[in-house]
Parts: sequence; structure tokens; C-alpha cells
Amino acid sequence: MIHTLDPLGEDVDQKPETEESAVGGAAAQPSTSQPQKPDETAEGSSQPSKADAQGSESSSEDDSAEEQSSSGTEEEDEDGKEEEGENEPLSLEWPETRRRQATYLLLLPIIFPLWLTLPDVRNTASRKYFALTFIGSIMWIGVFSYLMVWWAHQVGETVGISEEIMGLTILAAGTSIPDLITSVIVARKGLGDMAVSSSVGSNIFDITVGLPVPWLLFILLHKGEPVTVSSNGLFCAIVLLFLMLLFVIASIAACRWRMSRMLGFTMFVLYFVFLVLSVLLEVRALICPVSI
Repeated sequence: MIHTLDPLGEDVDQKPETEESAVGGAAAQPSTSQPQKPDETAEGSSQPSKADAQGSESSSEDDSAEEQSSSGTEEEDEDGKEEEGENEPLSLEWPETRRRQATYLLLLPIIFPLWLTLPDVRNTASRKYFALTFIGSIMWIGVFSYLMVWWAHQVGETVGISEEIMGLTILAAGTSIPDLITSVIVARKGLGDMAVSSSVGSNIFDITVGLPVPWLLFILLHKGEPVTVSSNGLFCAIVLLFLMLLFVIASIAACRWRMSRMLGFTMFVLYFVFLVLSVLLEVRALICPVSI
């Protein structure tokens, strides 16, 4: 590694020897006539010290390069261990630390039925059942979504919160959790563009596909009866949504198209402003000039 990182190390060490031999040869010829001067001997003795200093500098650079390479290999080993942990099959063994035990108890009502009904394709014996796992996962997403909407509706009626506000807050956060998880996983792997594009694309998919398909099924089941959508300030909420999109693009451009802490704080502020204005429109604290 030393010779590959600094191939000039040998030359630096060899230069004083050649210089010394040259000086010795030059001094050997006139030795019969005149002795060496003290200045020349001082210069000859100072040259090896400079070469030693250069050799020590090169060795320190080599050591720092080796430390950087070792730290890089340690990071790669940690990333490899994380990827191996993600690819390992699901285990329901009781964890050791208290934090993992609390997470285990919190996620057990969701994980246990999935563990019973879906084959884990990370096992070599269950890889051939990937189609069953894919279809079953979609069905379980539908079941959990139905339960989430039902429970949110019941909580809203009990507490006295309207359906529009529950949709803007609880349901919006609940349906965005899968996007959050996938964005975090992708961002940790260094693919920031994929994380941002998946978040934007999922919202467009929800508006252009997620809403029309249920409405189309409702119309087919009710013999062409249209779906009535009533919301206070819907037009202003849509305009506010487009304005927020422009602010998001402007904030990303202001941060030089990089995901930073300042950009994250700006996103939180924009979401809070959008949420407050939308709730004020729903409770008619703000009157939208255009009604639908």
C-alpha cells in the first residue's frame, strides 16, 4: 500500500545515497591534494536530514491515507451489515433491549397476522410463492386502510371533529406513512432524487388514479348516479395547493437543489401554513370567494 499510494517514496530515500556517493566520489578524487572544506562537509551532512524529513512527511501521508481507507472499509462493512439485516427473514423472537421490546409489542398486532398469512420470500423455500405474497400484501393494505378510515371516522364523531379536518390531518398522515418509510430507506442509500420523485409521484397518482377509480366503481354500482363532493373552500384549497407547490420548488432551488436541514425546516413550515389555512377554510373562519 505504501508503494502504491506514494511511488516516489523510494526515490526520495535513494536520492541522498546518490548525492552522497557523488559527493564522496568528487571528494575522493581531490583527496590526494587538498582536504575537504568544513562548509562542504556541513552541506553534505544537512542533505540526509532533509531527505529524512521528506521521508517522514511521506510516511505520515501514507498513514493518513491508510486511516481513511480503513474508515471507508468500516463504513462499507456497516452498510453491508444493514443490507444483510434487511434481507434476513422475519423473526418473532423476543428482543433483548427495552427499546426493541417496546417496538416489538407496538408492531405485534400488525406483524403477527402478516407472518401467519403471507409467505416470507426472504426464505429460500418460500421464494416460489412471491405472487401470493404480492397479492396478499395488497389485500392486507386494503384491510388496514379500511380500518384506519373507519376508526378515524368514529374518533371524529366522538370528539366532534368534521370529516374534512380528519381527512386533512389524520388520514393524510396515515396514508403518507408508506411514502415516508420508502423515502427514508431510499434517502439512506444516497438516492435523494428517487425519494423526492416518489413523494411527488405518489400524490399525483392519488389524485388522478386513487380518487377516480373508487368514484367510477361507485357510479357503476349505483347505475350512473354521480358522486357528490361537498367541501367548504375547495376551490381555494386547490389554488393554495398549487401555490404551495411553487413555494416548494422555489425553496429547493434556494437550497441549491440539495436536501439539507434548512430545506426540511422550510418544508415543515409550508405544511403547517397549508394545514392552518385549509382548516380555517373548512370551519369558515376564512371565506373563499368562489364556492363549488
